[in-house]
Amino acid sequence: MTDGTGRRAAVLGSPIAHSLSPVLHRAAYAAMGLDDWSYDAVECGEGGLAVLLDGLGPEWAGLSLTMPLKRVALGLVDTVSDLAAKVGGANTIVLRDGRRHGDNTDVYGIEAALAEAGLKAPAEALVLGGGATAASALAALAGLGTREAVLAVRTPERAAGAAGVGERFGLAVRVVPLGEAPAHLPAELVVSTLPGGAADVFAEPVAESGAALFDVVYAPWPTALAAAVDRAGGTAVGGFAMLLHQAVRQVALMTGRDDVPVEAMRAAGEAELARRA
Repeated sequence: MTDGTGRRAAVLGSPIAHSLSPVLHRAAYAAMGLDDWSYDAVECGEGGLAVLLDGLGPEWAGLSLTMPLKRVALGLVDTVSDLAAKVGGANTIVLRDGRRHGDNTDVYGIEAALAEAGLKAPAEALVLGGGATAASALAALAGLGTREAVLAVRTPERAAGAAGVGERFGLAVRVVPLGEAPAHLPAELVVSTLPGGAADVFAEPVAESGAALFDVVYAPWPTALAAAVDRAGGTAVGGFAMLLHQAVRQVALMTGRDDVPVEAMRAAGEAELARRA
């Protein structure tokens, strides 16, 4: 079955070669019968986004954006969702009727990943890292009902953006130096937005505290932090769940359909991660 439109979509960013998004989106198209839809990975830095957008034809349905494009995209679209505006970044551009709409599905991805693992909103959370993903995590925690968060970052004076996002969503946010993170345990939930290996030093303190963990890293998995929490009998959720669910929402936005095949996408992503491992 085909819808006869021959639509195109892609993920943009730099570096982009190892993105799992093409695997997830293509699996969705196959299961939905969108046989003439395509989805590619395109290397694109901040300086190239405007030119790339201006060159897109009417066959384009949407774009997924990863670093470093999420913030700059806000100034290159015609409309922006309230969520993307409040978070300060768009990871999705929907292209329709000659117009560009910026949206954010990262927040939904985190909310869905936590809910899927049975993690209810903690009264207080400890968030490691202060970048764009941390900002989305704070928004997601607020949406789930969390009221307070400690934001542990390498450079506290640079964390104003992420902290401000949390406060816009009604969170009381305290910013502390990253090295002081263990002093703010126990916490019901620890969210690590640090790159692979950077949170290893916190593995034992977090595990011993009894906290649940959401670690945005998805490969290699488990991280040392996740493995320690798992050994201690705690719940550890990886970044693949976030990636999956934000992609599910993107497919729905770009296709205009709500019958997005979550399990087909999950199976394809897990198979690809196993192949790469």
